[in-house]
Amino acid sequence: MNYSFKMLYSGSTGNAALLTVGDTAILIDAGRSARALCTALVSANVSPDALSAIFITHEHHDHTAALDIFVKHHPVPVHAVGASAEKIASRAGEHLRAALVSHPPIFTETVGSMTFSSFPTSHDSLSSVGFRITLNGEKPHVIGYATDLGIVTPAVEEGLMGCEAVILECNHDEEMLITGPYPHDLKRRIASRRGHLSNTDCAAFSIRLAANGMKRLLLAHLSETNNLPELALGEVRAALAGTSVHIAAASPTDITEL
Repeated sequence: MNYSFKMLYSGSTGNAALLTVGDTAILIDAGRSARALCTALVSANVSPDALSAIFITHEHHDHTAALDIFVKHHPVPVHAVGASAEKIASRAGEHLRAALVSHPPIFTETVGSMTFSSFPTSHDSLSSVGFRITLNGEKPHVIGYATDLGIVTPAVEEGLMGCEAVILECNHDEEMLITGPYPHDLKRRIASRRGHLSNTDCAAFSIRLAANGMKRLLLAHLSETNNLPELALGEVRAALAGTSVHIAAASPTDITEL
């Protein structure tokens, strides 16, 4: 089975990822603007009208800002966990409210040959999840996706272990965060157990993922203020030295292919 995973953009200003298998195209999150999202989809050779579904990790603006206008012009089912779905609906137009499919925090949904299984992540939203995605076929493939998590919980570990490809948050360099321009309260939030995953914690977890079958790793949600791609890649590559894992870092503005 051939599949394509492309991070359309990933960072503090907006997040969206595209997974395609055959004629089925799924979007994970829809940040930035509807115009930016449509431009990115076209650049990825997918028509905005060709999407089969959108899966939302949580309700924060950098993951949902494009939804309302995008769904108005390109109707598509939008899957989200209950509390996040309610928040999205509270600020949405009628078209988006009608498109929303609300789920419990742990759910399984199959679209085409893709099965999405959610798992909770430790983040300061109403309800945040990652996804374990099984591509069903004669030789199944399993992809893990977790971009907003303050810590690696047992649920996250269970959700990502055994995945051959993983998209994992690598948000900040701890020294850059401490000495950077953010106010103290925001720094404390980012570094908290319900904030964002540091380069160091991402690198430590990647060792366990590699020992359990991971072959490809895409570092995601890098802070444009508190991180640099070379720092994130350097720390994770050092941790995975001696393995054959392919590592890349997602761009905040351009398409990055897994």
